[in-house]
Amino acid sequence: MTHKPIRIAVLHFAHETVTFLKNDTTLEDFTYPGSPAKGEALLAHDPKSYMGGFVKVAREYDGVELVGIESPLWPRTGTGSGWITTGAYETFLGKMIAGLKEEGPFDGVYLSLHGAMGVRGVARPEADIARRVREVVGRKAFIVGTFDPHGNEDAEFLQQADMAFTVKYFPHYDSHLQGQRAARMLVRAIRGDYKPSTVTVKVPIITPTVLQWTGASPWMDLVQRALVWEAREPDVYVNVFFSFPFADVPDVGMTIQAMTNGNPTLARKVADDMAAWAWRRREALVKSATVYPVAEGVKRAKEAVARDEAPVVLADHSDRSGYATWILKEVIAQDLSDVLIATVADAQAIDALAAKGVKVGDPFDMEVGGRVDESAGPPVRLKGKVVGAAEAYGTLWVSVGFGRGNVLLLSRYLTQIMEPTELIGPGFDLAQFKVIAIKSRVHFRRGFDDSGFAKTILLVEPDRPYLGTVRLDGLPYQHVDLKKFYPYGTPQFP
Repeated sequence: MTHKPIRIAVLHFAHETVTFLKNDTTLEDFTYPGSPAKGEALLAHDPKSYMGGFVKVAREYDGVELVGIESPLWPRTGTGSGWITTGAYETFLGKMIAGLKEEGPFDGVYLSLHGAMGVRGVARPEADIARRVREVVGRKAFIVGTFDPHGNEDAEFLQQADMAFTVKYFPHYDSHLQGQRAARMLVRAIRGDYKPSTVTVKVPIITPTVLQWTGASPWMDLVQRALVWEAREPDVYVNVFFSFPFADVPDVGMTIQAMTNGNPTLARKVADDMAAWAWRRREALVKSATVYPVAEGVKRAKEAVARDEAPVVLADHSDRSGYATWILKEVIAQDLSDVLIATVADAQAIDALAAKGVKVGDPFDMEVGGRVDESAGPPVRLKGKVVGAAEAYGTLWVSVGFGRGNVLLLSRYLTQIMEPTELIGPGFDLAQFKVIAIKSRVHFRRGFDDSGFAKTILLVEPDRPYLGTVRLDGLPYQHVDLKKFYPYGTPQFP
């Protein structure tokens, strides 16, 4: 069968915004070699994730043209920055809208989003993006978005867009799959083979991201229930937004979405079932992991090494700036040996080292980390020797040897290590360490747990409830009333 040619616009605008951080995410943070991107450069971005899945499947169809509209990629600060400035948001969205007008008309639009973007003065950025795109492409075009499960979404996005596909697993193993689904269903909708009917239900549960690991119950069971619905009913798709509580925005909290092919009754049944299941299991959902104070975690790591239960991973899930020194301080205080700390961010230290032309073998004696806010702790005076220095990703990375076989890797920005293969130098061999301290919530389980690498995994956070805490009632929310969410209040549901 010969089909009418299809033109699809492809756009990207994503950030997981920690609104409690003091450093705003600026125009400059999104602007670096390769970003913004358009045309084939945008379409080739992140081939193993949403974009790669979407482009691969869309190009399997004859007569489908993809047009990459100039878009910002992830900011170089990663997730280690706060509110996106209004200027940055309007500048990039303005260029995206101008590109749509210039390159149009389009039969469909793909929005590669995240869902937890926080913009000063814009309550629901993803819904706002969809609304402004809709104003350009009209009601006859179909709009689909892909999302991280840590999105803070409600019904407003789907009031403007037609479809949404959210990653189900944490770590995010299925982002490429959700991109594939988005492409396939967008083409089907454009050709009249799929008529999206969606239902959105907010569930008044709020949980820290470190508890949301889908490799164990009850989060594993929640995902499985969504998969069962998709398996038993053709053309049913289920999204579970776990939520991102570190964005102080009005649509925070768990969200369930169900989509069917023109069957609103079935969509309602599926969404209500998923929401009711989550509510029944709410107590288990908020008690799904043990998190130790940093000092206790370091002590347990030392004991695990003594029992020959190494490698040990110390995961500081709470460090949202990257500058936190709590683990470094305790490693020194408890005289732990053979530890790799990857990483402590310190732009000031990196700039100072770069200015003096740091090289391997140089003595090292300076304060590192801390400074940016109280969640990072105080700077720590570190004495040792530079064992590695290298340029990568547009910045300098410095490895400092100290204590008994320890190495600290200094970075410019928050760096969330997900795979052991990312820890290759400069100046060290991963095999030399018995304890690896990283700044990660759950993503690290991809390479350190699910792979069988680590024998012991310990989640830690400081004694006080700082920015990434499991004790959300310690956060200075202004736009969120925690009493409307379990376990901080007694909300009625449904």
